[in-house]
Amino acid sequence: MITGTAGSAEAARLRGGSILDLSASQAPIDTIVVLMMENRSFDHYLGSLAADETYLEAGRSRYGRRFGIDGSTDEVYAKPDGTQVSTYPLLDAGDPNPWRGCGFNDPGHGWTQGRRERDGGFLAQGSGNDEFALGFYRPGELSFYDAISRRFTVCDRYHASLLGPTFPNREYMHSAQSGGVKTNAFPNAVGYPTGFTWPTIWDRLAAAGVPARYYYVDLPVTALFGARLNSITSPAANYFEDAAAGTLPNVVFLDPGFIGETRTDEHPHGDVRDGQRLAQQYLKAFVESPHWEHGAFFLTYDEWGGFFDHVRPPRFHDDRPSSNNDDDFRQAGFRVPTRIISPYSRQNFVDSRPYDHASILRFIEWRFLGAPAEGRRGTGWSLTARDRYAKNAGWSLLPSGPDLEFDPGTPDPATSPICGAEPLVAARGAGPMPEHDLAQGLANGWFESMGYQIGNWLPSS
Repeated sequence: MITGTAGSAEAARLRGGSILDLSASQAPIDTIVVLMMENRSFDHYLGSLAADETYLEAGRSRYGRRFGIDGSTDEVYAKPDGTQVSTYPLLDAGDPNPWRGCGFNDPGHGWTQGRRERDGGFLAQGSGNDEFALGFYRPGELSFYDAISRRFTVCDRYHASLLGPTFPNREYMHSAQSGGVKTNAFPNAVGYPTGFTWPTIWDRLAAAGVPARYYYVDLPVTALFGARLNSITSPAANYFEDAAAGTLPNVVFLDPGFIGETRTDEHPHGDVRDGQRLAQQYLKAFVESPHWEHGAFFLTYDEWGGFFDHVRPPRFHDDRPSSNNDDDFRQAGFRVPTRIISPYSRQNFVDSRPYDHASILRFIEWRFLGAPAEGRRGTGWSLTARDRYAKNAGWSLLPSGPDLEFDPGTPDPATSPICGAEPLVAARGAGPMPEHDLAQGLANGWFESMGYQIGNWLPSS
């Protein structure tokens, strides 16, 4: 294991300064795009960079001999019977379908399972895991993700907001809280018959007159907040049109497809290359748009998905502090593979400051809502204690001198066979639902009842 030092006191004196040294009104970033994928950990995707001499040497040549990245693919975890199992490269394991993990469990990533993994390891009793959770990809095996990791900035201390599943973490991405909800429950199952009612970043942006929009492929996460976010929600096809026309708003959130033939979220047992290809398409549209010159694109994941990561997750400030482990909303999740992609990104850089999803909210709040770059001055800009205390995820961006040259390339378009009898369906009524929590909303009609359209909203070509 090689431990990164890019976030140390020495590296904090950033060569060329930080965008946060400017006032928000002087900042060159006018468009912030956030793409949130599903269920992959840092070490599972990027841990192998810590032993990649080509990557490390490129970093040392720019940032000094102490450059590193905190990753590991050399870990050992014990099964409940005491058997020791090592982490392993998925593509060398003899699995006929290493892109999906067919024949293995979907690794455990619930509230209780996450705590079993934190305290007892990734094969602990109650984790829900088998050996698939210990697999990892090596540099180049996910070619587009490898390319952007080398070209732009990797965050090696970016954690899921909660040590829990998809919905609560996505709720933190939109609102810096989950309302105390720990599960993937739809609002009407936990006392919110018309959707979650607490304030979101969308409410703050609307009140300040800042243009903002959420684009979705098939099922909109904004529907968890009821009909009130319908006005800022658009099909993904509109994103490509708006990017090409140079009419994207100041704040853009993107999601992948969560179900059926349009499934591109990378949630097991989906093909991770399908998600990679969608991310490339989203980024390519942004790079080729007029917005790229003054834009920043964050690629992150909602949570770790049960896959191994060697860094014990920290605690952050929260509106719901508790000394009870089972009710501790301060407890962040394991690290997720987050990249900052912008003409203002430092090439081959590692940002090792502690972040979670609220750190991206904090960057948005600084740029558009009057928040201080760091610290807690002022009122009216924060949603909860989480974003009020959060580190600003824009810290490593350069204040000037954009490097505009970047070719997103074209990743492998191949899709591996589905796992056994796992159905591929595009909409409710076409057969058994695939294994995704958002599919519950199709079964009970939640999306339609809130006025949202469902379907495949990707462009046809």
